[in-house]
Amino acid sequence: MSLRRRLNRGLIIILTVVFTANWLAADWVIRGVAEREMLTRLVHDGDSLLDSLQLAEDGQLKFDISHAGSVYGQAFSGHYFLIHLDGRVLYSPSLQETTLPFQAVDGLTSYHFHFQEGPKQQPLLILSRGVERLGHHISISVAEELTAIDHDISGVRLAYSIFCLLVLMIAIVLQTVDVKRSLSGFKVLREELTAIASGQQQQVGSTATVPAEVRPLVKELNRLLLLVDRRMHQSRTALGNVAHALKTPLAMLYRLAESPALTANPELTVQIQQQNQIIHQRIERELKRARISGTFQAGANFNPQQELTALVQLLRNIYSEKTLNFQIQAPDQLLSCDREDMLELMGNLLDNACKWAEQCIEINVNCDNGIMLSVADDGPGCALADMQQLLKRGVRLDENIQGHGLGLAIVQDIAEFYGGVVSVQQSESLGGLQVKVYLPKV
Repeated sequence: MSLRRRLNRGLIIILTVVFTANWLAADWVIRGVAEREMLTRLVHDGDSLLDSLQLAEDGQLKFDISHAGSVYGQAFSGHYFLIHLDGRVLYSPSLQETTLPFQAVDGLTSYHFHFQEGPKQQPLLILSRGVERLGHHISISVAEELTAIDHDISGVRLAYSIFCLLVLMIAIVLQTVDVKRSLSGFKVLREELTAIASGQQQQVGSTATVPAEVRPLVKELNRLLLLVDRRMHQSRTALGNVAHALKTPLAMLYRLAESPALTANPELTVQIQQQNQIIHQRIERELKRARISGTFQAGANFNPQQELTALVQLLRNIYSEKTLNFQIQAPDQLLSCDREDMLELMGNLLDNACKWAEQCIEINVNCDNGIMLSVADDGPGCALADMQQLLKRGVRLDENIQGHGLGLAIVQDIAEFYGGVVSVQQSESLGGLQVKVYLPKV
């Protein structure tokens, strides 16, 4: 999963949790405020009912129902009361003689409330309290239906839910834009890494555009790129230096092999000369390889048309004793392969073709589906049974031609590294050897 998706997912979860908690808290506050408002109204209604009590001549309290509000006279109006007075129980006319389990309150108390289902399955909020009036203990319960307020609360809930959802969506869009803007530095970094892979630049230069947390990684990446380039250059330079340094002692060995002291032992002389020749061939190969690869920039991708043009010119100089005609068909584009590997692969293919060709060499590069390289020459070719032997390390079919039998074996090694295959066949157009290398798309 990408970093942007992880950040978006995390922020969406956090925002959802925050807004859900906020909605629940707001819903609890709204309902609490509404219930407290109802309780205040029930307290006032209860006080009004208590004020309707009068002391009779016999010392008993009497209740004048005419002083109660009209809402308590309407049948099942949703407003009810019950008064426990001197062993008597007075019901509001709105109950229509329907009894409710209102409990009398013993002793004096400010009030307590509870929820209960009333007549016609009406949800009720009931306020009960005990008071002393005119020397009498009175227990009064006042109830009000919750249907209307529940409807109002549901409307508020719906409106607030829509508002929270709208704010949540806006917040998600804003934080997505902010995350995208914050990660824009990575786009620049990706473009620079692509430029490094294509050989257009050697270092990441836009450290100021990436987040501060990533700058140490970019600096370390630059250090590693510099170190790899330096190590590669040192390795190739050292290889050429060693090959050059071995030429002088090798010349001495050639002179020793021709020494009159060895004339008495001709077999030893032949063996020394053979080994000297092998060493000489290896040195020539490494020097040629250093000349081919050392003229190009390390770390860049392979552009078939540009690189083959330069490589052919170099091989013309190496095989100046021949008049070679190179026919190149290659696209002018960058391929996602290591440049050094491709130069070594093409260098060995063309070097082998230059050794055997009489005059013509055809080079074809096709990049439609992977990379297909083909090099054909007009040389003598070889028998069908010997073609697969050419890919084995150290095998040479003609000892008269200078070489060491490693060129096509190295081509095979590079192709296998990229998951490709090498095939050898007779060229239909030129009649000589044709080597094809297929590298799958990376």
